[in-house]
Amino acid sequence: MPRSKKRSNRGGQQRAVQPFSDEDASIETLSHCSSFSDSVSVADEGGELGEDVALEDFQYKLKGFIDSTVDKSAKTRQSALDGLKAAMATKIMYEFILERRMTITDSIERCLKKGKGEEQRAAASLACLLCIQLGSGIESEEVFKTLKPIFKNILNDGAANMQARQACATSLGICSLIAEDDILDVYATMECFESLFSRSYAKADGSRPAFSPQTTVLHIHALLAWALLLTICPGSEVKAILSKHLRKLPSLLECDDVNMRIAAGETIALLFELARDLDAEFEPEDLEPLCVKLNALATDCNKHRAKNDKRKQRSVFRDVLRAVEEGDFQTETIRFGTERMDIDSWVRKRTYDAFREFVGSGMNYHLQANDFIRDVFELGPPMMVDSATLKAMKISRFERHLYNAAAFKARTKARSKFRDKRVDVGEF
Repeated sequence: MPRSKKRSNRGGQQRAVQPFSDEDASIETLSHCSSFSDSVSVADEGGELGEDVALEDFQYKLKGFIDSTVDKSAKTRQSALDGLKAAMATKIMYEFILERRMTITDSIERCLKKGKGEEQRAAASLACLLCIQLGSGIESEEVFKTLKPIFKNILNDGAANMQARQACATSLGICSLIAEDDILDVYATMECFESLFSRSYAKADGSRPAFSPQTTVLHIHALLAWALLLTICPGSEVKAILSKHLRKLPSLLECDDVNMRIAAGETIALLFELARDLDAEFEPEDLEPLCVKLNALATDCNKHRAKNDKRKQRSVFRDVLRAVEEGDFQTETIRFGTERMDIDSWVRKRTYDAFREFVGSGMNYHLQANDFIRDVFELGPPMMVDSATLKAMKISRFERHLYNAAAFKARTKARSKFRDKRVDVGEF
C-alpha cells in the first residue's frame, strides 16, 4: 500500500563504494557492480583512507554526470543519464542523492520535455531509480509530483515517440507504487493504463483489433504496470476489477505477440490469487474454457511459432494453469549474500520482476542494502556483515574449479549409461 509520509534518517547507513577504474572514466563506459560483497574490496586494500578516496572519486564522477545532463549535445545528455542510471542501480547513495534530488529531477524533466526517443527513455528510467534510491517518503513524493503529469502526457500522446511512451508506462507504475500517497490517485493511474491495454481486447463480435508491434509492446508495458499497482489494491477494488476484466483478459491470450500472451497469463494468475485471498472457494463461471485455453498454450506445438517463443510460453503457462486450477505457485528462492528470499506468490513475483527490470544485475545488492526494497519484501533491517566474514565465506577460484570439475565428471558418468546404445533398455 502507499506508505505514510516521512523523512528518512538513513544517512548513517551509507556504505563504502567501489570507485570506477581509470579505463572507465568516460560517461559511456560506467563500470557495473552486481553484488554487495564486491564493495568490501576497497576497504580490504586501503582501509578507511581507501574508502574515503573511493567515495570522493565516485561522487566526483556522479557530479560530472549530473552536470552533463544539461549539455547541448543530445548524445552527451543521454550518456550522462545512462551513467547515473548505472550508478543508482549498483550503489546505495542516499545522502548524495538527497542533497541533489531536485537538480536531478529538473534534469529529468528537461530531458523528458525536450529530448527525443532514447533520451526520454533514459530519463524516465532514471526517474524510477531515483525514487528507488529515495524510498517511500516525502522526498520521493516531491519528485513524483513534478514528473507524474509529464509521464501521463507522454503516455497518452499518440504522436509521442513509442519508446518514450513505453518507458513512461513502466516508470509511472513503479513510481506510483513507491511515492503515491493517495490510493484514489493510484486508481486514476490504473485507469490510465486500462485505457491503453484494453484496446487489445477482442471486440464484441470476437474479432481482434490490429496494432503495430510497437503499439502492442506499449500495451504490454501498460498491462504489467497495471498489474503491479493491482498488488496494493484493497479487497473492494480487487472485486470491482475482477468483475470488469476477468472475462476480457483471456482474449489477450490469442495475441500474436508471445510477450502479450505471457503478460496476460501471469496477470490472470495474479487475479486468481488475489480473488482466492478474499474467497478461498472462488471459481468463475467460465473456468473450464479458460483452463482449456491455458492448457493449449502450455502444450503449444504450432510450427509457425519460433522454438524459443514456444519454450518460454510453455514454461510460463504450466505455472499459470496450475495457479488457476489448483491455486498453486512454484516457489523460487533468491540468494543474496548470506541471506535468501522466497518468491512464493504471484504478487511477490510481479513486484520482484518490476524492480529487477530497472535494477538489473544490482538487484542482489539492493536486496541486501536498500532499506526501501527490504521493507517491500519484509526482509528487515540490512544485515551488517564485516569484510572478514565475507572473505571467509568466499572460496578460491581454484577450489571452485575443482568442485565444478568433480560435479561435471559425476554428472557425465551418471548420464553415460543412459546414452550408451549398448545398454539394454529393458534393464531400467
